Amino acid sequence: MAKIASAMRNLGFAGLLFLAAAFVPSSRSNADGASFSLPLDTLNGLQIGAYRENGLDPSGVTADIGNYRGRRALHLLNDDSAIVKGNRSGGQSLAIVKNFDFKDGTIVVDVVGWPRTGAQPDTRGFVGIAFHVQDHGTRFEAFYLRFTNGRADDQLRRNHTAQYVSEPDYPWFRLREENPGLYESYVDVEERAWTELKVVVKGTHARVYVNGAAQPCLIVNDLKLGAVGGQVALWNGSDTEAYFSNLRVE
Repeated sequence: MAKIASAMRNLGFAGLLFLAAAFVPSSRSNADGASFSLPLDTLNGLQIGAYRENGLDPSGVTADIGNYRGRRALHLLNDDSAIVKGNRSGGQSLAIVKNFDFKDGTIVVDVVGWPRTGAQPDTRGFVGIAFHVQDHGTRFEAFYLRFTNGRADDQLRRNHTAQYVSEPDYPWFRLREENPGLYESYVDVEERAWTELKVVVKGTHARVYVNGAAQPCLIVNDLKLGAVGGQVALWNGSDTEAYFSNLRVE
């Protein structure tokens, strides 16, 4: 003990600060304002599977690390043959960030996606961010983009470019039927181009920003799960091939 005390005196104040920092455990919870980032050039730290009522199903999605427009990035591809027929929500998959709890804050990620080879003609290329993910992926809220809608020669399609959903109780079709235009909006999105998607959450309120815009393209003031916490996940939808890069939670 005497030797340790002598060594600490010799380190001085700066050395003591260094030792203290070295022994503070790292945190991946934002309860105290912590933040983190993932380049998404590896599958480490992610739990990946297709959305099901009883939890994620790894058989419903293909995940690997690929290259797109000069970036190594997470590549997700939904296999809708594994989806039960009649499910209007279609195929959805999640790549959940392990060991991180999120309630309020900002989530930013670069995304791009398009209808996979052989997809149905009405597939739009659905890619986004899920948050407040609970119970092994059976409950979550998400914002996503329909990439082929942003510059379509059809105003109604353009109006359906950005979308909010809350699974399992508030899928897109219920929100559209009960409140037309309230939970989706137009935003300019270029097909097959990397696109920055930012979601800002505070309590039951959330705002979505695309490509660094100063103003949100979609505002939701009544998040359906309420002011709760949960995990963060990358999300893609029916018949979609998607890439994700540079996830940041601030």
